[in-house]
Amino acid sequence: MTPQRDEPAAAGPTRDVVWTGYASFFVLGLIVLLVPSLIRQVEAAFGVDDAAMGAAYLLNSVVWVVGTISAGMLVSRMDRHLLLGAGPASVVIGLLLMTLGGTWPAFLVGFMAMGFGAGVIDSGTNALFMDLFHGRQAGALNRLHLWVSVGAMTGPLAVGRLVGAGVPWQAVALGVAAVTAPVGIAFATRRLPAGHVARAEGTEAAPGAAAAEAGRRGPRVPLPIIVLAVAIACYVAMEAGVTGWLVRYLDAAALEVATLALALFWGGMALARLLSSFVVDRIGAVRFAATGAVACGCAVIASLAAPSVAVAVLCFALAGFAAGPIYPMIMAIAGSRYPDRTSTVASVLASAGIVGSIVYPPLLGAISSTVGLRAGIAGAGVMAFVAAGAIVLGAAMATRAGHVTPTAVRASQD
Repeated sequence: MTPQRDEPAAAGPTRDVVWTGYASFFVLGLIVLLVPSLIRQVEAAFGVDDAAMGAAYLLNSVVWVVGTISAGMLVSRMDRHLLLGAGPASVVIGLLLMTLGGTWPAFLVGFMAMGFGAGVIDSGTNALFMDLFHGRQAGALNRLHLWVSVGAMTGPLAVGRLVGAGVPWQAVALGVAAVTAPVGIAFATRRLPAGHVARAEGTEAAPGAAAAEAGRRGPRVPLPIIVLAVAIACYVAMEAGVTGWLVRYLDAAALEVATLALALFWGGMALARLLSSFVVDRIGAVRFAATGAVACGCAVIASLAAPSVAVAVLCFALAGFAAGPIYPMIMAIAGSRYPDRTSTVASVLASAGIVGSIVYPPLLGAISSTVGLRAGIAGAGVMAFVAAGAIVLGAAMATRAGHVTPTAVRASQD
């Protein structure tokens, strides 16, 4: 029998599929920081203020979630290569509307289309790698997510250089579209494994089996997980707030300097995630994550008192380095204490992170328009402190409830 198009051609993933996934996440990193890097030019081009940009960030985040959920729902109902090809296609369409529409409403529609496509790439490529590397997903997903950091680190640097040299911001955005289009074409023409809604020991789960099993286990979401969800929501709120408003916050500096600060923030995160796997077993996951959150908050707050722009840039680089391992460590702490409920743990914590990314960046825009952007950045630092407290409290509650494992949690479990 002739194999279906979405069945793998070989037992293991082909190199072209793997590198297409890497390319999609590199593009994802570019997309995340494109508008934050161009925020000055966008506000000037359309005559809008920080509150309007905050609303734009909110719309983008909401449709990003819609794209993420849609990819999860559709992956088992349509050819995977078409689904993954549609993500970059939506990003390209959005970028064209943003740059060629000429009006603020057209920009908003394009920004939303870009967010939807990014959500499809995010969820769809993660699921693809889980299926490609079943049984050894941790290392594969770590390598995949490294490319987000690479894109997020290099994108602001390129934007600062190009715009600083006189290149119109619209041309920069169209350049991102030109990089994204081949990724969509590559996905649409690859042979990919069929998508699965759920998996248990290498087989597709029966409909309703997960829900029935969850019902037999008692309360759906244990209280310690809710506390850790607060921690991850606060952490993502800090990360998204700094990412979305750092270039605007450093308004007194040249664009090249402001975008450098944003690149260093993400570069610090990438470096920390790489190094943390070598030391976390000797330190302990809870201590590691909580200490990182406190250090991140201190660095963000210190940037407010920095005597010069250079010192402020250094503070944000240190904040990024301290923040890098926090998200995967919270996931690992919760997963190690509830190893029989990893699906619930992952869904609750990921959803909490989305809430943090949706709520705080738009709120920071409103804060900027009322009491000033410095107050909003200070709030981001406070979020990191709250995350640290919630990490310690949630882990302690799980320990008292008897949900502990004898081995240390590895930081590489992203």
